[in-house]
Amino acid sequence: MISSDRMAAVDANAAALGVPRKQLMESSGHAVARVVHEHADADAGDRVVVVAGRGNNGGDAFVAARFLEEYDVTTVLLGAPGDIGTDIARENWDALQAAEYDTRTVGDSTAFSLPECDVVVDAMLGTGVAGALREPEATAARAINDADATVVAVDVPSGVNADTGEAEGVAVDADHVVTFHDQKPGLVDLDVDVTVADIGIPDAAETFVERGDLQAISRPSDAHKGDFGRVLVVGGGPYTGAPALSGQAAMRAGADLAFVATPSRVADVVQGYEAGLIVRELAGDLVLERHVDQLLDEALDADCVVLGPGLGASDGTLDAVEDFLSLYDGKVVVDADALQMVPDVDTDADLLCTPHQGEFERMGGEPADDWRDRAANAEALAAELDVTLLVKGAHDVVTDGDTTRVNRTGNPGMTVGGTGDVLAGVCGALFATHDAVTAGAIGAYVNGAAGDAVVDDQGYGLLASDLLDEVPRAMWGERDA
Repeated sequence: MISSDRMAAVDANAAALGVPRKQLMESSGHAVARVVHEHADADAGDRVVVVAGRGNNGGDAFVAARFLEEYDVTTVLLGAPGDIGTDIARENWDALQAAEYDTRTVGDSTAFSLPECDVVVDAMLGTGVAGALREPEATAARAINDADATVVAVDVPSGVNADTGEAEGVAVDADHVVTFHDQKPGLVDLDVDVTVADIGIPDAAETFVERGDLQAISRPSDAHKGDFGRVLVVGGGPYTGAPALSGQAAMRAGADLAFVATPSRVADVVQGYEAGLIVRELAGDLVLERHVDQLLDEALDADCVVLGPGLGASDGTLDAVEDFLSLYDGKVVVDADALQMVPDVDTDADLLCTPHQGEFERMGGEPADDWRDRAANAEALAAELDVTLLVKGAHDVVTDGDTTRVNRTGNPGMTVGGTGDVLAGVCGALFATHDAVTAGAIGAYVNGAAGDAVVDDQGYGLLASDLLDEVPRAMWGERDA
């Protein structure tokens, strides 16, 4: 089962993997036509009417019309041809015109009249549209429901929310739905026959993190301060650069505010990296158990905590990590030396752990050379520990034991120290507003893509700080999705 947002991402991922959307539309239209064949009798002279919208849902139906030549077919476009929203849908409309198929256009609801038919194809709106139907779609839906015809809906009945199955107003009462790639949650409880059609989207479009996944981090035009989270980085003491890199990376990845809780011995140095970091001093040279209450207070205002960058592995520091995790119930990205405490801690926190191979093994994971075997081993450990793992490598594996994603961005230049601290900060910003698997998958992709951009520009020998400027470009720059 797949949500509408995830389906849009998978569709875009397929395009990024080299499967053209035009090819997928051809397969979708053919699948619709096959179901129409089940309900229409050409020998009896059955008439078919296609009622199409201006998006790709309509484009699927334009393709279907070409595969229904043995019937008396009329295609009705709701709106002007110039308003068709995508190039591939417009190309398929133009193909109907060039071949002189029976097509009509409807400019407004008062002009809509459903031709007599035995089967009607509802292709007005697809899975990406929610809310009450507007005109002329609402009038067309009423006419379809009043017709004495079998109704075949494309992907989801128009007016029905693909994720919930609810309708805010009039919706098409379909007899059969042809949906693509996977079942949609909103169809499960409808009293309707559903055909799930394989249209050629490869499994890799769901497994590998690609540009389509970045749709999850698009920002609405009416966004305001506070929508994108506060991140608290807990780190430093033995090291100063690591928590500073994580805090800056969280800001570069879109967090509204980034706090760094760090020992007073290094606080000024951490602050010196970036004026926008809000530094919270912890008295002394190391993060210790006596600081846990202060950390819990600081975490009250955070949407995600990044725990571990530059902390070191002194006994007192590791005890503090254990105490903090045992008392905290929010979202935590766990990195570096803090990872070793995860297997034995009893916590209600939602953990996204970011180990490299050695750390993964020390957490109890089984090593493997092939990424497929490593993914299986990571799934097993994530399920055992009830955490989400981002196991870093040439293929990054992100899994909660149930859902698994694999990232292929990145390069050997990223073995330099500090790139993992950047990754932890990016994941912290994403985890503040998304679930752990989504945050880990997009975080790994963005961090690797940033590293790839640096290497493309200057070759190996990069600095971790070089990634910071590339992170926002990797997230929101030109991406052909």
